[in-house]
Amino acid sequence: MKISIIKIGGNVIDFPEKLDEFLALFAKFPGHKILVHGGGILASRFGESMGVMPEMVDGRRITDKDTLDIVTMVYAGLINKNMVAKLQALKVDAIGMTGADGNLIRSVKRPVKGIDYGFVGDIQEVNIELLNTLLSAGLQPVVNAITHDKKGQLLNTNADSIASALATGLAKDHHVNLYFCFNKAGVLIDEKNESSIIPLINEDIYSELRKENVIHSGMIPKLDNAFDALKKGVQHVWIGKAENLLLAAKGKTSGTTIERQRYDLY
Repeated sequence: MKISIIKIGGNVIDFPEKLDEFLALFAKFPGHKILVHGGGILASRFGESMGVMPEMVDGRRITDKDTLDIVTMVYAGLINKNMVAKLQALKVDAIGMTGADGNLIRSVKRPVKGIDYGFVGDIQEVNIELLNTLLSAGLQPVVNAITHDKKGQLLNTNADSIASALATGLAKDHHVNLYFCFNKAGVLIDEKNESSIIPLINEDIYSELRKENVIHSGMIPKLDNAFDALKKGVQHVWIGKAENLLLAAKGKTSGTTIERQRYDLY
């Protein structure tokens, strides 16, 4: 089975017109597919309206009990169910899921090492049998950034990490491609210049770009996830704008392709 894992973030979710355009593209995307999403900006907006101010450290959300309640309501409720309803209208038989549904994703609460992130989950296990059953039945899972610890506790979990975990788990038995959609045209040499796309990155190039501080901040965990997925059997990883997703699926030049290092043996 050929499976595509597609992750989108707040740059699409927070704008109704962009979201509708993306979901129309997702509906046309060929083959079996899984959509993974967060929704941090919208969660922050709802939290502020309730007097719960977001607290971030290096781009990562501190999730206390009140914040966990808000992100669960926003990710697993408002965003997820709206997307499922819109996909059903596009004749995509979608099923919305948290990590707790069907024990899809088990996580553990992140241990405190200098920073207490609160109710944040680090992924331990993915229920691949459940995904196989859903995909074989023609369902398209829409998975949000809430997981659980199998002891009754929900946990806020990085959506990029969820997409990678689903992809690597399925890659043991299937041909899996992983697509990260975000607010830039790809990985850029100059983040202010959308035309400075780096079309292909392997481990050597990545190492050099990090040394030169071309790649930094939030792009580092995204690329770390990409290379980890490739090492665990994922066939293809792409990073770019959501509107270029179909071009990427057809092998057209768009965005950045992440590639495992290949060494010629003489």
